[in-house]
Amino acid sequence: MKLYKEQEIYIYNSISKEKEKFEPITEGYVGMYVCGPTVYSNVHLGNCRTFLSFDLVFRYLKHLGYKVRYVRNITDVGHLEDDAEDGEDRIAKRARLEKIEPMEVAQIYTVDFRDIMSKFNALPPSIEPTATGHILEQIEAIQKIIDRGFAYEVNGSVYFDVLKFSETHEYGKLSGRRLEDMEANTRDLDKQSEKKNPQDFALWKVAEPQHIMRWNSPWGVGFPGWHLECTVMSTKYLGEQFDIHGGGMDLKFPHHDCEIAQAESCNEVSPVNYWMHSNMLTLNGKKMAKSTGNNILPTEIFSGDNKILSKAFSPSVTKFFMYQAHYRSVLDFSDEALLASEKGYRRLMQAYDLVDKLPIGNTSDMDIAAWRQSCYDAMNDDFNSPILIAQLFEAVSYIQRVHNGTAICTESDKEILKETLKAFMFDVLGLIDEQEGQSGNSEMLSGTVNLLIDIRNDARAERNFDTSDKIRDELAALGIQLNDGKDGTGYEIK
Repeated sequence: MKLYKEQEIYIYNSISKEKEKFEPITEGYVGMYVCGPTVYSNVHLGNCRTFLSFDLVFRYLKHLGYKVRYVRNITDVGHLEDDAEDGEDRIAKRARLEKIEPMEVAQIYTVDFRDIMSKFNALPPSIEPTATGHILEQIEAIQKIIDRGFAYEVNGSVYFDVLKFSETHEYGKLSGRRLEDMEANTRDLDKQSEKKNPQDFALWKVAEPQHIMRWNSPWGVGFPGWHLECTVMSTKYLGEQFDIHGGGMDLKFPHHDCEIAQAESCNEVSPVNYWMHSNMLTLNGKKMAKSTGNNILPTEIFSGDNKILSKAFSPSVTKFFMYQAHYRSVLDFSDEALLASEKGYRRLMQAYDLVDKLPIGNTSDMDIAAWRQSCYDAMNDDFNSPILIAQLFEAVSYIQRVHNGTAICTESDKEILKETLKAFMFDVLGLIDEQEGQSGNSEMLSGTVNLLIDIRNDARAERNFDTSDKIRDELAALGIQLNDGKDGTGYEIK
């Protein structure tokens, strides 16, 4: 029987603002769409957090036995600077500055994005469509919206009529913004004067002569608005209604509100059952921004070539750090947090490597079946990775106690322990054991610590407490805690 039949997932739905039991449209199948990167520069760490959050969702659903179609787009046209209705396309601007073709820009940074996600050991999506590959479908969708009375053409541009749509639908229901508030807070800029209402947004923009990226359309030469591509590609590959739509918290308004309006205008149904949004990543307590220098790229973390961190940190350690906060929580990135994460990561991997070497007992001091279910309970509760990690460390402490002879474990429980750790550490969290193949180093460490324990025991027997305390304190400073018990002294790596 598939695991999903035994486990009930509850997802925080951004549109209802409540946790709801996950029930896919088709049993055993999940359709998931996540807004991908705009490929005009190196992918930044905040975006990586979003994509890793949904990699976790993808992995867990697959682990439960669902057949998942995961669609994540590449935005290679139509995204204007500052998400505005006018201005210069970000990719076209980079192409002009670097004196190369726009598609060269898109290719360079698409390759960079995929390379970074591969280093993080993120699974590739099932389908990764591009905006430029779906211009015809976008034109067809615009025409359908015009035909249904929710859009109008002015001077070669086409705008979505928000007020007209709001007569029969609820615009802004995802972000919770009211139309009257939007009206009060909108300035009518000179370049927006051709729109009927300041709240209207572009479905198609006429291309100025200098605009590089341009296509023919029934309304003239131009390019599609940013919001349209996700509506078109999600419904093309997942249907008019699908299960999960994800993205960063900053996309709720206007992007996702506009997506909903476009889809409802085209297909007369609400497109998504569960909206999920990841929160932002800060750096040393401040918003990440290239302009202030409070910014760091993933490659700079992996190489150590930066002025923010004390050393290089691997992709797995960086990823493990991110999963120690829930995807809906703000996460602050700092050197201290990464150092602590690295210690925890190593401790987890060392414990996993110890499982095969554990002695076998006639009973177990830990309810392994209940612990296993607690791991599922954590993920079933809106993919709560920090609670999952806390449960994994419960197992780490137990493994250390069994290894030190202060606890016991049966053969069958040992097998369940190993299998469950493998499933959640590597299949669900997608970590990589960077210590794999270094068993000799692990044995050397164990032998060295046990030798020091013997020397300390001799010192204590001779009442040489200065020496015994020094050994204990020096090991503690290195992250190795000695545990004295009635059956002897064991150690635990903190």
